[in-house]
Amino acid sequence: MFRIAHISDLHLLSLDGARMLDFANKRWIGGLNLLSNRSRHYQSERFEAAIEDMKGQNIDHVLCTGDITNLAFKQEFEFAKSLFEKFSLPPSEVTVLPGNHDAYVKKGAEHFHEIFQEHFVSDDGMAQWPLLRTRGNISIVGLSTSLQTPWFTAYGVVGKEQLTKLDAMLAAIPAGQLKLVALHHPVVGKPAESRIRGLKDREALVEVLQKYEVDVVLHGHEHRSILSFAGKIPVLGVPSGTYSLDKPNRRASYRVLTIEGNKITKVERRFINQAGDYESLAESDSVEGWHKVVVA
Repeated sequence: MFRIAHISDLHLLSLDGARMLDFANKRWIGGLNLLSNRSRHYQSERFEAAIEDMKGQNIDHVLCTGDITNLAFKQEFEFAKSLFEKFSLPPSEVTVLPGNHDAYVKKGAEHFHEIFQEHFVSDDGMAQWPLLRTRGNISIVGLSTSLQTPWFTAYGVVGKEQLTKLDAMLAAIPAGQLKLVALHHPVVGKPAESRIRGLKDREALVEVLQKYEVDVVLHGHEHRSILSFAGKIPVLGVPSGTYSLDKPNRRASYRVLTIEGNKITKVERRFINQAGDYESLAESDSVEGWHKVVVA
């Protein structure tokens, strides 16, 4: 049995040492967002609570699908890293991908690479995209869709080079392996099709995923629980791991996938209830059951 915890969109804030000049770019938009609601509604304490809860859930691997920061300040990445270090797992078992907020400015991608490299390096020691981490009968593939985009946009792109490498990587995975692909942006449905927030080359990506019969795709970005399908491939989006308001589809959550051999045998979402405690919502008893699930 192998248990993977999927968490996303932490938006961990740290303005220590920030200057007004640092907001003379796209960050001023994020700054306004912070003043309006994000600094109040996304609380790092929720992530710390999730970390403690995971320690009691027999989690073997943690997968974070991006937006670990708010404004891509170096001090935010450092703050995030200090929290990720609280997991009772080595960096090789805590995979972290970048999101659009982590690339708010060009420097953000550099900070992510510098500070989180050990959390996205592949088993072969290469720190590049896509990543591949093989755990028994499970192949975890991570993509980067983050890039600096124009003001008032938050779209993602996989890119031709990464798609070519993904094709070769999936082709080389032995038969019988469970293939899990993770990225920040959704790949199907209206969220993926959005010109402002979606994934520009989603059709090319889905073609590759279907070509190699990927078993499941995990993403974040939308801050809500989503179940969709790329053909027969289940695509699961998880809410923000730090959201403080009690809205059923958006409440601070992480999802747990239980895998036995090369089959996903259980899916559950653990969320913070009104009492401030974590509880579990069983979403499916089998991968086939996902086709009948309506995510609450």
